[in-house]
Parts: sequence; structure tokens; C-alpha cells
Amino acid sequence: MIKLLQSALKAMRPHQWVKNILVFAPLILSFKFTHPEFILQAILAFVAFSLSASSLYIINDLLDIESDRLHPKKKNRPFASGSLSVSWGIGQSILLLIIAVMLAINLNIEFLITLLIYSGLSALYSFKLKQIVLLDVSILAVLYTLRIIAGTFAVSLDLSYWLIVFSIFIFTSLAMVKRVSELHNLKIQEREKAKGRGYTVDDREMISALGSASGFVSVLVLALYIHDPLTVQRYSQPEWLWIIVPSILYWIGRVWIIAHRGQMDEDPVVFAVKDKVSYIILGFLAIGVGLAI
Repeated sequence: MIKLLQSALKAMRPHQWVKNILVFAPLILSFKFTHPEFILQAILAFVAFSLSASSLYIINDLLDIESDRLHPKKKNRPFASGSLSVSWGIGQSILLLIIAVMLAINLNIEFLITLLIYSGLSALYSFKLKQIVLLDVSILAVLYTLRIIAGTFAVSLDLSYWLIVFSIFIFTSLAMVKRVSELHNLKIQEREKAKGRGYTVDDREMISALGSASGFVSVLVLALYIHDPLTVQRYSQPEWLWIIVPSILYWIGRVWIIAHRGQMDEDPVVFAVKDKVSYIILGFLAIGVGLAI
């Protein structure tokens, strides 16, 4: 039973929940993180998104069983390895989604609708959209952005369109990092194309060009936001915010160089969590914002 529960937890991919920290971004950027009621609402939003995401990860794994069994790392996932049955996966996925929806109902209707849109779009991605070239990375960027939008609704704030546009560009870039890393691994395995994907190894250079461009555009959006008159009025010393621009520019460039060398984990977010330099960059971001306030 213990091994079964361990496999069930592994199937939920709790290490991926770090992506849902994005729901806290609106709370932090609005400087309302000292209000206990807002913190509680953001935590509930985080848990709801994590459980919903885990539900969809399980569905995705069930759909990718055959291709995962051919993958050097993914073959060890619970369903691909056979440690969990398909019927167990379906039941676990439904239960997690029900709990997520119940938590969302306790927040507000806007958050619930956003969560349902996220879940529906994620399901479409798993079933079909991930097979369509370029649309797949666009959908991934939207899914990341929906986390931020949901976090905004969870604490009843106004949407920041600067933040949404920045999110779309930077997460499109990171989604393309993921594809480039996957294509690099395919090349090492002397395979032309992954099952259930629309890319071939020959697309690697083009995806790299598009992805790095998208990342640098996100920095441009950030620079325009800092220069916006409303931003200048909001901070006592807004000039310190410019520390953020070269910091993120460096981080994106470094991520792409690592990906180009084939040294990137297939998931750049997981890579960032384990990367010491990323934490140093995060420190510079915190210093910039702290001095600007």
C-alpha cells in the first residue's frame, strides 16, 4: 500500500507545483502580502491550481504511455512503468479535479472560471494541441499566464496588462526552450521525431531563434513598463527598477545558451529551481524592487 501511495504521489508530479507559485505574483507585486486574508486566498488558489494541474498531468501521462516507454527518463513514470494502472489514474485524476473545483468555489466566480478555462485548455493540449507546431508553445504560455490571472482574481485585484503581455512573451520563450531540449535529446537518440509531437530535429535552430527573440521581447516589455508614467508614480525611487532589466536579460540569454549546448533539463522551470545562478538573479530582482519602493 505504501508503494502504491508513493507511486500515486509521484504521478501527481508535486515538483511541478513550483510553477503555480505564479498565482502569488499579483499579491506580491501589489504589495498586499502583509494582509492575512489575501495570503490565505492566494494559498487556496495555489492548492487549487496544483491539484488541477496534477489531475491533468495524470491524464497526459495516460495518453503518452507508449511514447513515455521509449523515453530514457519518462519510462520510469508510474503509468509507463506499470506501477499504477490506467483505471487508477482515471479515478485519481477525477478526484483531484473535484477537490480543486471545490476549493475554487470557496474563492470567487472569476477564479473558478479561470481555473475551469485552464483545466479545459490543458485537456485540449494533452489530447490534440500539443501535436501542432508553434500552437503548442503558445498554449503553454497561455496556461502560465492563466495562473497569474487566477492569482489576480483570487485576491480581487485589477488585471495588469503589462504583466500579462510580459508573461506571454517570456513563457513562450521558456516553452520553446523545452522543445529545443527535447529535440536535442531526440538527436542524441538518433530519432527524427517524437511520437505525438509536430517537430523534427531539423526544427531545432528555428525554434531557438524564435524562442530567444520572444525572451528578449519580454525584456523590452518590462523596460517599457518601468518607463510608464503610472509606474514612476507608484514607486518612490523607480530608477532602481532598472536593475531588473539587465538581470532578466542575462538570465534569458544564459538559459538559451545552456539549452543550445544541450545541457538544459527538458523543463526550464525545474532547471531554474535547481540552478544557483537563478537564485542570484532572483536576489537582484528583489533588491531592485526593494530599493524602488
